[in-house]
Amino acid sequence: MCKNPAMAAPRRQEVAVLALDTTVAFELGLPHAFLGGAVDAEGRPLYRVRVASVDGGPVRTSAGYAVQPDHDLRLLEEADTVVVPGVYGGQPMDGGPLPPELADALARAAGHARIVSICTGAFVLAAAGLLDDRPATTHWMHAAAFSHLYPQVRLDPDVLFVDDGDVLTSAGNAAGIDLLLHVIRRDHGSEVANSVARRRVVSPWRDGGQSQFIERPLPEPDGPGTADTRSWALTRLGEPLTLTQLAGHARMSVRTFTRRFRQETGLSPQRWLIQQRVALARRLLESTDTPVERVATEAGFGTTASLRQHLHAAIGVSPLSYRRTFRGAAPDGQVATPM
Repeated sequence: MCKNPAMAAPRRQEVAVLALDTTVAFELGLPHAFLGGAVDAEGRPLYRVRVASVDGGPVRTSAGYAVQPDHDLRLLEEADTVVVPGVYGGQPMDGGPLPPELADALARAAGHARIVSICTGAFVLAAAGLLDDRPATTHWMHAAAFSHLYPQVRLDPDVLFVDDGDVLTSAGNAAGIDLLLHVIRRDHGSEVANSVARRRVVSPWRDGGQSQFIERPLPEPDGPGTADTRSWALTRLGEPLTLTQLAGHARMSVRTFTRRFRQETGLSPQRWLIQQRVALARRLLESTDTPVERVATEAGFGTTASLRQHLHAAIGVSPLSYRRTFRGAAPDGQVATPM
């Protein structure tokens, strides 16, 4: 009897998590929690996540305890994706060279696998030469040191993560969650990624970049904020909201409102509005059959051309391409990318 091809088990992708000395404990568990929690409609795992150290021996973590991986660097040879969690100090963050066997293993893996770093894991990739002349990010607290050590990397310290195709980097450790959900969404669509996010009780995606988390003076405790106006604006994204209208709703001058808004969100009101409208357009494209022209109107972009321009600027694809990618299932576990 022939099997129904639609019921055939998808190819499970192999994920190697590289635990280096002083690995950040929180980040070490993220790939298993998120990639390891992704399943298809039949409940079958879409990824197999395994952990390796350089020599297969125990490594110290940033939390003051050691972990004993089951594998050594040979695991990277069969990986589809290699994840490098952050490290707390050590050679890469001091500008020292990587051990030759580690540098060689990462270079070989980059020839056949997708390479992902979380937080200061970007220092490891940079030390291995994998980020030369490429866009990347890392935790904002380490951005200056990173740029000093690795000026050949095009560092963007304001974003939560950077997807450069076969090399992806994230900001601070919680941004690793954003990046891993993005990987799942890129591979298997939004429905699978959203399901993982719901089980882990996290947002499927976060708006804004890490600039909103950089230490800065806060508004006066007894002064008015912009949260109510942001909530009000979210219910009116399809309307042509102006800065004057937003400031008027908050009962502030435009100058005061703009300053308070940036203090609270790390973004200008106009940039924040565009991000919210892009997010709404993405939800409509993913979850409805609403024509693109109507999506543009409901999301507040007015015209299809404007929607196309802003969506392409945000994620590099057109509305129709985005809908095809994220509403269509990737067959047999193959990677579907909006590249």
